[in-house]
Amino acid sequence: MSAPSAQRPSERQHTPKVSEREARQVAEDARERDWHKPSFAKELFLGRFRLDLIHPHPLPAGEDVRRGEEFLARLREFCDSSVDGALIEREAQIPDEVVNGLKELGALGMKIDVKYGGLGLTQVYYNKALALVGSASPAIGALLSAHQSIGVPQPLKTFGSQEQKDTFLPRLARTDISAFLLTEPDVGSDPARLATSAVPDGSDYLLDGVKLWTTNGVVADLLVVMARVPESEGHKGGITAFVVEADSPGITVENRNAFMGLRGLENGVTRFHQVRVPAANRIGPEGAGLKIALTTLNTGRLSLPAMCVGSGKWCLKIAREWSAVREQWGRPVARHEAVGSKISFIAATTFALEAVVDLASQMADENRNDIRIEAALAKLLGSEMGCLMADELVQIRGGRGFETAESLAARGERAVPAEQMLRDMRINRIFEGSTEIMHLLIAREAVDAHLKVAGDIIDPDKPLSAKARAGANAAGFYARWLPKLVAGPGQLPGSYAEFNPAGHADLSGHLRYVERSSRKLARSTFYAMSRWQGRMETKQGFLGRIVDIGAELFAMSAACVRAELLRTGDDHGREAYQLADAFCHQSRVRVEELFTRLWSNTDELDRRVVEGVLSGTYTWLEEGIIDPSGEGPWIADATPGPSTRDNAHRPIR
Repeated sequence: MSAPSAQRPSERQHTPKVSEREARQVAEDARERDWHKPSFAKELFLGRFRLDLIHPHPLPAGEDVRRGEEFLARLREFCDSSVDGALIEREAQIPDEVVNGLKELGALGMKIDVKYGGLGLTQVYYNKALALVGSASPAIGALLSAHQSIGVPQPLKTFGSQEQKDTFLPRLARTDISAFLLTEPDVGSDPARLATSAVPDGSDYLLDGVKLWTTNGVVADLLVVMARVPESEGHKGGITAFVVEADSPGITVENRNAFMGLRGLENGVTRFHQVRVPAANRIGPEGAGLKIALTTLNTGRLSLPAMCVGSGKWCLKIAREWSAVREQWGRPVARHEAVGSKISFIAATTFALEAVVDLASQMADENRNDIRIEAALAKLLGSEMGCLMADELVQIRGGRGFETAESLAARGERAVPAEQMLRDMRINRIFEGSTEIMHLLIAREAVDAHLKVAGDIIDPDKPLSAKARAGANAAGFYARWLPKLVAGPGQLPGSYAEFNPAGHADLSGHLRYVERSSRKLARSTFYAMSRWQGRMETKQGFLGRIVDIGAELFAMSAACVRAELLRTGDDHGREAYQLADAFCHQSRVRVEELFTRLWSNTDELDRRVVEGVLSGTYTWLEEGIIDPSGEGPWIADATPGPSTRDNAHRPIR
């Protein structure tokens, strides 16, 4: 008999077998394919710098500001008086009284309409609240975000029936915590292989399967569960979304998972065995579950970069205070260029990231623009830059950055949890779509216009007649589009003159750079599609760099627009211009490097090395170590069936 670690996935569980093409098709079918509203970022990738879509910077209504600021004041008072972040880190759990205090404050219903008992905050103030509470305790920020951004309230708001909203939203606004259950032990970002089933049984469905990394799942009262309905008579089937009562018979939380960071996170493994769910709890039609999940994430992703903004602000505060006190060679360390450049990076990046989040959030509130790419770029930029800022803070703090806050306090120094910040921030590059997956998702949207006109040409399954029609359509599209990529306002010295006010840093040159780079980005994408055609989807290194360039250009644009907003509002305008100028100069260095690496890189060499690693060619290189890993399979058995473990479900009352 084979050892458990040698088991194949097909032997462990009933995960559907799908080809790479089938998996991509499932994801493609779930995409929101049409663009009914303008998108600044979509236009940016097409070489069209539509500054008019974001400038003048949109502003919230006065009443929204008043209500939002009032809640922020109450939330700050609660955090100051009732939240002990060090205790949560030490005990690896948010105290029940803190969660109940958040419920009484209305924090569970920040995004839920007032008619259902919620606070009805705008996206802008919801994000500001997450940044605030997340700075007090990242675990609390994660709890509130998972509950409202991707938990039951968001899909119900967009896709739920009126009866479902009336039934569940009042509970979710005040008392009930929710969780989002999609991932499985052997299924991550490839939902075509989803194994959890929902078999029709009269007017109900019977759920069977195992879900992994269920943030809030240990304490949740309501779950939104993605499960596969088999096709049968009267049932279209497909991946479907359900609202499930967490205390339903047959549900077992089999484990509360522990992580390198976010120690207070109530994240677990949940098993479903013959769990009966009324058909009335199905969200939308059968087969719409993945579309619901992806649409939920479109706006929900803004919560993560919002908390990264809060982390950046804290990193800046600590870097400023520490670097002015700590002396090296007769000078404060901040005065040494090697350290000063890190502080400048943290300050400028925090300003730009806040600009990105506020701009995208305000556009979401106004609902005039399609922000699916902007939200994804904000998540990508926030998670990557947030980790870098936390890492740089640890470096600025030196040995004290590596030392725990508890140890610092024990020997009489200020308890600065820099190492905890680095551990807590690291998950953001994985949460809600890893950086690698985000690159692919955004790249798919970035090349959407090309695939619409020329996709049939490179599709091996299309007949010659379809390819001929696509060729004709493509010829017309590119005949109109390509000439526009040759020249533009970015080449005119006087363009964007309003961003060069007297007595301030000149931001107009940065916007001209964005305009020129946008056209260059579009040309590069076109060249790559012409060169690789159907193989383009395999060039993930190239696509990732294309997306990273777009993210930098979006951030530069947002930073400049925010600086001008603050200047015209007489709110630290001069300083804002300085920060925007610094960020844009730093960003331009990164963009130029990325452009170079589009065509000068080690991608092919890396692929050959990977083949050697996987074939065992380099196993000699692994000699001379002891592997401290324990025994067991790489992926836990998730075969459907009754649970054999104690239920770790712990609802908070």
